[in-house]
Amino acid sequence: MQDITYKKPINQIKAGAALNYLTILLSTLVGLLYTPFMLRMMGQSEYGLYSLVASIIGYLTILDLGFGNAIVRYTAKFRALGKVQEQYEMFGMFFVLYVLIGLVSVALGVVLYNNVELLFGKTMTLEEVEKAKIMVQILVLNLAVTFPMSLFGSIMTAYERFVFPKIISIIRLVLNTVVMIALLKIGYKAIAMCIVQTFFNFATLFINYLYCKYQIKIKVVFKKFNFSFLREIAVYSSWILLNVIMDKVYWNTGQFVLGAIKGTVAVAVFAVAIHLHSMYMQFSTSISSVFLPRVTSMVTKDAPEKDISDLFIRTGRIQYSIMGFILAGFIVFGRQFICLWAGPDYEESYIITLIFFVSLLIPLIQSLGITILQARNQMKFRSVLYIIIAAVSLVMQIILSKLWGGIGCAVAIAGALLVGQGLIMNIYYNNKQHINIKLFWKQILKMMVVPAIIVILSIFILHYIVIDSWGKLLGGIVAFSIIYLPLFYFLSMNKYEKNMVSSFFKRVVKK
Repeated sequence: MQDITYKKPINQIKAGAALNYLTILLSTLVGLLYTPFMLRMMGQSEYGLYSLVASIIGYLTILDLGFGNAIVRYTAKFRALGKVQEQYEMFGMFFVLYVLIGLVSVALGVVLYNNVELLFGKTMTLEEVEKAKIMVQILVLNLAVTFPMSLFGSIMTAYERFVFPKIISIIRLVLNTVVMIALLKIGYKAIAMCIVQTFFNFATLFINYLYCKYQIKIKVVFKKFNFSFLREIAVYSSWILLNVIMDKVYWNTGQFVLGAIKGTVAVAVFAVAIHLHSMYMQFSTSISSVFLPRVTSMVTKDAPEKDISDLFIRTGRIQYSIMGFILAGFIVFGRQFICLWAGPDYEESYIITLIFFVSLLIPLIQSLGITILQARNQMKFRSVLYIIIAAVSLVMQIILSKLWGGIGCAVAIAGALLVGQGLIMNIYYNNKQHINIKLFWKQILKMMVVPAIIVILSIFILHYIVIDSWGKLLGGIVAFSIIYLPLFYFLSMNKYEKNMVSSFFKRVVKK
C-alpha cells in the first residue's frame, strides 16, 4: 500500500503557502520596526561586523552538499512508491553523514578563527577582530549542531507538513525579536545577537525532532551504507551543491570583498540591501518551496509535460502579481523609505537594493523552474552554468568594488543574474525542459503594462511632493496602492487569478 494520501497534503500545501505569507508579512513588520532600532543601537561599524562574520560562516553551509534537498526528493519518491523501510534506512544514513559534516565544519571553524586577523586586520580595529573571533566560535557551534538535526526539517517538508513548522517559525521570530530588543536596550550588541539566534535555533531543531518522532512517527534506522544508492544521491546532490555555491558567491562574497577592501561601514550599507533582497525573495519562494514533493510525484507518475509547463506559467503569473507590486512600490518610494527607516547614512542602499530587485525579478517569477529540475534530477546544466557565471561575477565584484564600492559590487551580481537566469536559462527551459517560455513571457509582458504606466506617473508626481516623514510616506503608499491594485486586478489578472483573490476575500469575510 502506498504511504501517501492526497486530500491532506493538498490542504497542507494551501495552508503552508498561506502561513508562508503570514510569516513573510510578520517578518516584514518586524523588519520595519525592529531593524532600524537595531541599526541605531548597534551602530554602522558593529552591524557591519556582525553581517561580515555571519556571511563568512554562511559559506560553511555549503557543507550540506545538497543533501537536504535530496532528502526531500527521495523521501517523496519513496512515499509515492510505498517504500517505507527504505525511507527509514535513508534517514539513518543521512544522519551519520550530517554528524561527520558537523565535525568538518568545526575543524574549518577553528582554521577561520585562527585567521580572522590575517583576513581583516587591515580594515578592522583590534577590538573588532576579538569580537569577530568570539562570533565565529558561537556561529560555528550553531552550524555544527544544525547539520544533523536539519534532517528532521527536511523530513517534514517531504511529508508535506508545512503548517506546524511555519507556526514554530512565527513563534521563534517573535520571541527572538523581543529578547534582542531587551538585550540591545541593556547594551548588548553583536555577540548577544549570535547567542540568542543560536539558542532559538537549537530549540527549533529539537521541536522538529519531536514532531517527526511522535506525529509523523518516522524511524531513523542505522544499517550498513547502501553505497550504490549513496552514489545516486551524490550525483543528484552534486548539482544542488553547485547551485548553493553559486548563491553564496552571489550573496555572501560581496560582503566579504567589501570587508577586505572598504571596511565594516561599507559592509553595513551593503548588508541593508542584502537584508531587503532576502525579504523580497521570500515573497516568491514561499510559493514554489511547497511544490517539490508535488512536482516530484507528478514526474514519478509521468505527468504530461504540458501539465508541468502550465503549472510553471500559472505559478509565474501569481508570483509576478506579488513581485511586480513590491518592485513598483520600491521604485517609487524606496529611497524615502530607506532614509526614514535606516537613516540618511544608508541612502546608497536604495541604489544597491534596486539593482538587486530588478535583476531578481526574472528568476523569482520562474523559481518553480528550479523545483521542476530538482524533481526531474536534471540540475546539471543549470548548476554548471551558474558556477561559471558566479566565478565571472566574483572577479567583477573585486574589480568594481574598488571603483564604486557597494554599487559596483551590486552591478557585478546583477549582470550575472540577468545573463544566466534571465537569458540562458530561459532558452534552456524552452528547448530542453519543453516549458512554453514564449507563452510565459507573452502573458507576463501584458501584465507589466499597468505597473509600468503607474510607476512613471507616480515618479512624475513625486517631483512636486517632498516625502520627509513616515506619515507622508504611508499616505503616499496607500494612495499608490488604491490606484495600483484595482487597475491591476481588472486589467492584468486573468479569470483564474481573479477567482483566487475573490475567494480569498470571501473566506476572510465569512470568518
